Amino acid sequence: MNKLSNIFQPSLIIPKNAIIKNQDVTSKSQRLMLEQGLIRPAGNGTFYILPLLQRSVRKAIDLVDHFMQHHVEAEKLTLPILTSAELWQKSGRLETAGGELMSITDRHGKQQILGPTHEESITALLAAISPVSYRQFPLRLYQISSKFRDEMKPRFGLLRAKEFLMKDLYTFDVGLNEARRTYDQVNDAYRKLFDAVGVPFVKVSGDTGVMGGSISHEYHFPSDVGEDQLVCCSACGMGCNQELFNGGQICVQCGSENIVRQAGIEVAHAFILEDKYSKTLGATYLHQNGKPKTLQMGCYGIGITRLLAAGVEVLSSETDIRWPSVFAPFKVCFIQPKKGSKEETLVEPWLLKLTNEVSKLPGVGSDFVVDDRTNLTIGKRLMDAKKIGYPIVVVLGSKAAERGNEHFEVHSQTDETQKLLNFSETVKEIERNLNRIVKFSV
Repeated sequence: MNKLSNIFQPSLIIPKNAIIKNQDVTSKSQRLMLEQGLIRPAGNGTFYILPLLQRSVRKAIDLVDHFMQHHVEAEKLTLPILTSAELWQKSGRLETAGGELMSITDRHGKQQILGPTHEESITALLAAISPVSYRQFPLRLYQISSKFRDEMKPRFGLLRAKEFLMKDLYTFDVGLNEARRTYDQVNDAYRKLFDAVGVPFVKVSGDTGVMGGSISHEYHFPSDVGEDQLVCCSACGMGCNQELFNGGQICVQCGSENIVRQAGIEVAHAFILEDKYSKTLGATYLHQNGKPKTLQMGCYGIGITRLLAAGVEVLSSETDIRWPSVFAPFKVCFIQPKKGSKEETLVEPWLLKLTNEVSKLPGVGSDFVVDDRTNLTIGKRLMDAKKIGYPIVVVLGSKAAERGNEHFEVHSQTDETQKLLNFSETVKEIERNLNRIVKFSV
């Protein structure tokens, strides 16, 4: 049984009228995560991910793993965090990416890049074993690992940090038509993945930029904190990053004047790279005619830590965290009576019975927590539970101690309801809420 008293959660209360030096706390998600003991700053643009948030990180990883493996048929691997600067020199990105690259020099004087992304590394792997038979393709390889970017102005907490967790998928195909089919398949998986997350999102055309290639699409959560400006047409559905829009007030696709502009937080990006890296670094396949040919590539990223922070940013109030339901640290929180109260011993059997029944519900298992900080009042702990955003909170108070007429308070954070129910009704209400809010479970 998970007990809140056993979880390291150093809360940090920022006074309402406090003056924040240098505006270090610049977004709602950053402030709420700090206040609730989910993160702590480690340095400029780096953060400690504390145990409660680590549970959410694991859930995000599990969700991404599911969609990569079951919808894209991708295989997971781990690439070295360090990549030789020589590879970046060959690809041409050592100069173009320049200022944002973080690097170290080893004792032999060799420069190593702390990868913000790994196109050079994965292509070098394929090149080292080239040519690979055409029968091995399409090949889809992905990892989830720490990435590094020397942000000039890191801000918004996990939304723009120097170190972050990212899923990067790299695809290899024998031709451009095949690469485009892969692109459509991965983007379809992304759509389903973000539907499962449950935060409103938009897909827009993006600039290929430093990555290169011919086609690019971005996925954004609309938010005032977003640093990208998006242009969307409500008539035909066209959407693009402001960087690509030259239409003034008119849609370049259908001529409509129904143009909507909004800020967005980028949470994912997809590219068809063609042969930008494979040609330069020598990644080939063995054609049916027995001759080596250059592979066509794609790359697809999802910011794991940014996805979590962006979801909190969009859904939360100024005082309470609201999670995408699939990422909440625990699905259900139980609050037992205060220590020394007359209800304490009377309610204990019901707590055990409730947790046992709830653990049997689909998708729950051990994904619940008991707030056993019984030195605090029920009211204080209920307020804390609402602030941290557990989707369902069950209070076992004085009503639960009424022999023969036991009732429990069930608080749903998703629809802001509170119900007083008997035991069987409570279990059914929890199940009903879980069926409604948990759209995906691994």
